[in-house]
Amino acid sequence: MDAERASEANPGGYSVSLLCRVLKVGRSAYYAYLAGREAAGARQGAEDELAGEIRRIHAGSRGAYGAPRVTAVLRRGGRPINRKKVERIMREHGIRGITRRRHRSLTKADTRAAPSPDLVGRDFTAAEPGTKPVSDITYLPTLAGWWYLATVIDLATREVIGYATADHHRAGLVVDALRMAAARGVLKEGCITHSDRGSEYTSGEYRSLIQELSLRQSMGRTGSCYDNAAAESFFGLLKAEIGTTVWESHEAARADVFHFIEVEYNRTRLRKHPEYGYVTPLETRALATQDLTPAA
Repeated sequence: MDAERASEANPGGYSVSLLCRVLKVGRSAYYAYLAGREAAGARQGAEDELAGEIRRIHAGSRGAYGAPRVTAVLRRGGRPINRKKVERIMREHGIRGITRRRHRSLTKADTRAAPSPDLVGRDFTAAEPGTKPVSDITYLPTLAGWWYLATVIDLATREVIGYATADHHRAGLVVDALRMAAARGVLKEGCITHSDRGSEYTSGEYRSLIQELSLRQSMGRTGSCYDNAAAESFFGLLKAEIGTTVWESHEAARADVFHFIEVEYNRTRLRKHPEYGYVTPLETRALATQDLTPAA
């Protein structure tokens, strides 16, 4: 050991040899202890740095990501890391993902309208984009009154391909959401479009658009949230991750919805895909489209 390190280790100025003799400790054991302490300090510094990076990722997800998605983000950034280590560090630093609130269905059935058959049967998977979108409506409380959101979600990618907001939940709201999805050119002719049996979805206006677009309408049973679970799950996610309980105005709610869907959810939020691993909805669409493109 050099003089500087010896001085730091022995501020009283006593020699290492003297201290080791008094304590009956071998000099090699003493130096091994110093080396181990330095290594432990380096490890702790690395963990503190990692904890800071985990906090940044967690904050960037609005506090939504738990250990699996935080691990995925770290790996995407080039850091090979074990998920259990991330879980431990998050636990030790009190970093937790958001637990979603249960979503209560808004739509009410029109008992006079004949429902469409259930062509989905709780199978919320799709092998190809644009073949099985699901739709639903939710409400957002604001100081100016209720603000309503209708969405269309592609089950193959979980991308929100259509949405509309308004101060009402009449048929025009769900029509606007479906028209947006159709305008993006992602719906395939004859695809199954699924919803609950709400009066908005059994309306003549909505069904006329279904016919105009050459789609097949599907509906779950009345009062069963599980028959449209994928669409309702998104609303629980949106409200949990935005975190606002009551918005100040309709404009504030609309701006938050736009930012969450277009900036965060579709483009940056990771979801575990059975084939592609942790990817965003837009990445899922690109990968699926690539897989379906015939070789030249």
